[in-house]
Amino acid sequence: MSTSGLNSSLKSSSLKSSSLKSSSLKSSSLKSVIRQPKLVAIGGSLRPESHTYQALQSLAQRIRARGVELEILDLRQMTLPFCDGSGDYNDFPDVARLQEAVKQADGVILATPEYHGSLSGVLKNALDLLSFEQLEGKVLGLISILGGTDNSNALNHLRLIGRWVRAWVIPEQIAVSRAWGAFDGQGQIKDEQLQERFDRFAASMIVNTAKLRGIPLPESSAVMIQQQHPTAV
Repeated sequence: MSTSGLNSSLKSSSLKSSSLKSSSLKSSSLKSVIRQPKLVAIGGSLRPESHTYQALQSLAQRIRARGVELEILDLRQMTLPFCDGSGDYNDFPDVARLQEAVKQADGVILATPEYHGSLSGVLKNALDLLSFEQLEGKVLGLISILGGTDNSNALNHLRLIGRWVRAWVIPEQIAVSRAWGAFDGQGQIKDEQLQERFDRFAASMIVNTAKLRGIPLPESSAVMIQQQHPTAV
């Protein structure tokens, strides 16, 4: 082989090698970028036998079954002060824990019992301890728990709060009426229609969080949701 032919062959081999390395690096980079949406849920009840947390546990099962993790922040296990607007809560480490969990999340689910036609003071205080730094741009899902017939008072008030902190609230929402009879002894939802609403809510929360936060869904999650809820994807 001539010198020029050898040089040409070496250049071609070098270009192919560089191309393969570049392709490999791009593939590796893409893999490192792809992640699951991070979801957290906050329950606005302090009752030991809380229907609010039963609802969140049922929702968590559905979200995890679709390949996405959900962390439930249990306010019953946290020591939070009344918000005084000062921002100085160094004596209460759970405030920093709450703020950091919400800040790192892509989507936040808020569940509350309805007290006097609105959200609970417990949840409102927890939200008051958060700021735009933690809430702006997040995707919110809303659930209310009622002892009587369903209405959307607490949900509407939560939507106002979501709009104020510049968050995105998904269109699906759930009001669990007569919550004292909605769950069985294992904490599972008894009514089939309500089960379906929780299923749709879980799918919507995952899909809308991924879309609005620019996160590619894991393929297994996307396929499952597409099969079960074609209009959600």
